[in-house]
Amino acid sequence: MPSPPPCPHRPPCPGCPRYGAPSIADAARAALTALAESAGLPPPPIHSAPALGHRHRARLAVRGRAADPRIGLFEAGTHRVVATPDCAVHHPAINAAARALREAIRETSTPPYDEQGHRGALRYVQLVASRASPQIQAVLVGCGDSSEILGALPDAFARRMGERIEGLFFNAQPARSNVILGERTIRLAGEPALCERIADVDVFYPPTAFGQNHLPLFERAVRRIGALVPESARVAELYCGVGAIGLSLLARGASVTFNERAPGGLEGLALGLAARPAAERARARVDAGDAGERVGSLDGAEIVIVDPPRKGLDRPLLERLVEAPPARLVYLACDRTSLARDLERLRAPGRLVLRGVEAFDFFPYTDHVETLVWLDRVGEHFERVPAPDFPPALESER
Repeated sequence: MPSPPPCPHRPPCPGCPRYGAPSIADAARAALTALAESAGLPPPPIHSAPALGHRHRARLAVRGRAADPRIGLFEAGTHRVVATPDCAVHHPAINAAARALREAIRETSTPPYDEQGHRGALRYVQLVASRASPQIQAVLVGCGDSSEILGALPDAFARRMGERIEGLFFNAQPARSNVILGERTIRLAGEPALCERIADVDVFYPPTAFGQNHLPLFERAVRRIGALVPESARVAELYCGVGAIGLSLLARGASVTFNERAPGGLEGLALGLAARPAAERARARVDAGDAGERVGSLDGAEIVIVDPPRKGLDRPLLERLVEAPPARLVYLACDRTSLARDLERLRAPGRLVLRGVEAFDFFPYTDHVETLVWLDRVGEHFERVPAPDFPPALESER
């Protein structure tokens, strides 16, 4: 990747500790290489993409004064906000929306949140940029039970954004807490969910649903996983979120069982399924709840796909996969430590064999890297499926 321009916010902004680094951290590369070597595999490919403007999703703190609001990230180890109006890794639409919000705060004299006194109106803003247009889904997080705490701010912000607003929401977070989003979100204007086209299907993201920040590279991961699933297979996807992976498999799979517990994810999944043809919907089943309590989702599945949170697989699910492994287990991991722990348990009885390791640099300029592995049950023989042809704008290195 070419060297980025100097960042005007570093220091003290902590968002990109490896700003300008051309690839993943050496420690991550060494750990992934060692994992591959343990299974007699070559060094794993590192899928990467241009870092500048890659972040389609941002949660930013709002502090300061109404006359001089600061919108950005907390300085490391503090609750002092570093304003980031010209962030190089944010999608340009996110920077533009943050500037519009700052102007609207000043126009309406809306007081930003003060943590010491637990007072003020606006605590955070969540901004999600659409790939298909310059539109933004925005969530204003207020220190109150209703949007009235924000006064005229939502209207002023919407007026400045105009047609660039895909959806505008208020999230109620009145508690003295470090948790960003409260339990209740209210739509103020626009669409109830942002729609993204991923691997040739429409995927819907309500404001409270989890979504990857690097959508171009995430789409590559979805297509890569799809290439690991044979035609007409019975598939179970656990921790599926809004279903971005499984929805793309409905057209050619015998069946897909989706498991998710988060209300936002289930809402987006329902919208995604409703957008599919009737024949595909007939092949889908939704098993809502904690993955560890829904191990029945695996019944009859030949291919199991898991994309768990940082803690890794829920223990009951892990033990079920150990005792009754599927023909193929595809695991997209956001934490190397929990992945290593889970793989040690999965491989120990000798029923599953590690067949592939790849990495995705979803968070350029940080120490974080996501890992894709797949394991096959002993005795299973899948044809080797080459990686699909990816758009030339994306790069891959070895």
